[in-house]
Amino acid sequence: MSIRATLRVLFLLVAVIGLSGCESGNPLKASEDGTAEAADATTDENTNTETGIGSSGDLTPGSLPGTQNPTSSTAIVRYEEVDGEGGGYARNITYDNSQGQDQFSVDNLAFDGDNSYVRGGTANAVNSVGQLGPFQVYEADAFTVDPVTGNQLGTLTYRALYGRSASGQTEFAIVRTGSYVDYGFGGFVYERNGTDANGNTNQLVLPDEGDAEYRGDYAGIRVFNNRTGLEYVTGDAQMFVDFKDFNNDRRGVALYVTGRRLYDINGNDITQPYLDALAASHPDAGSDTAPTLLIETDAQGNVLLPDLNPVISPTSSDQNGEIVQEMRSYADFSDGSLIEEASAGQYYAVMSGQNAEEIVGVLVVSGEDPRVDGAGFQETGGFIVVRQ
Repeated sequence: MSIRATLRVLFLLVAVIGLSGCESGNPLKASEDGTAEAADATTDENTNTETGIGSSGDLTPGSLPGTQNPTSSTAIVRYEEVDGEGGGYARNITYDNSQGQDQFSVDNLAFDGDNSYVRGGTANAVNSVGQLGPFQVYEADAFTVDPVTGNQLGTLTYRALYGRSASGQTEFAIVRTGSYVDYGFGGFVYERNGTDANGNTNQLVLPDEGDAEYRGDYAGIRVFNNRTGLEYVTGDAQMFVDFKDFNNDRRGVALYVTGRRLYDINGNDITQPYLDALAASHPDAGSDTAPTLLIETDAQGNVLLPDLNPVISPTSSDQNGEIVQEMRSYADFSDGSLIEEASAGQYYAVMSGQNAEEIVGVLVVSGEDPRVDGAGFQETGGFIVVRQ
């Protein structure tokens, strides 16, 4: 590593530790023509503190910053709270395609150029990854120009992931960077829009009987602590909802994320090397009696990451259609042993539609990276599922 590179890494580590929280801002808001603008949803300052989304046993739907006094008949916007580690800093996340510009913008993230992000795989992009399943990928400027001297300056590696349902009822956006030794700065937002793609008023009519299955797509961005880098994850999302139970305006919910594959920032599949490292992390690895990691494959024979599974709770949803639920992933071995919590975290979501026909959400899980001693990963992914 060069002296210049070493100084850069040290600077980024100090920066992440030394900065404190900032004020709340406006999340994504889709208009009738498909463009997005800053929403005028109000913010409850009290939710942007340590009393928001909590740890196991203390998860509360609707406690992320965003819409104050939500109801089932109104638009609901939620975004990441400032977590003291860089999360929640992204502000005024917007998407504009009113004239075919396909442009994503983010405010309040230092060293990302002029705040405008271009679609991956286009002429002005550095990388070819512009799509993860049905969701779009954008990248910040690779360079910026000093307006006084005209010198060209490098920027940090920021990527944005954007998804919008076919109906226009729901959407999400995620912004992360791989340039920090810690997780770095970023943010996410998801929402049930006030109108759909046709301009019709959108609200939730929440059933009180029956069960339903939802299916859709999942995609995410992985960043790290104690190492730099950025990776992508794709997968399938499946959710079940029991509308008749639990009682007291609660619904049983269960989200599963399966078929997960890991890619580097250039779009190369790196699932197998990751699984090899995960297998080598077993306490008995290298011995004559070492068990083998049980690996699933998809219909095309591609190896897959362990599934993400829900922790079912009677308090995961509320009458406004908001959901929060813990998620866990385990590595299974041939002798029946597990590496517990290969990843762990929670997702946040909201239902939409006259028949609760779709759900949008963002999932955040973390775990140890088996490829680098002492390193951890944070995976932030979005999903949109439709009632089957």
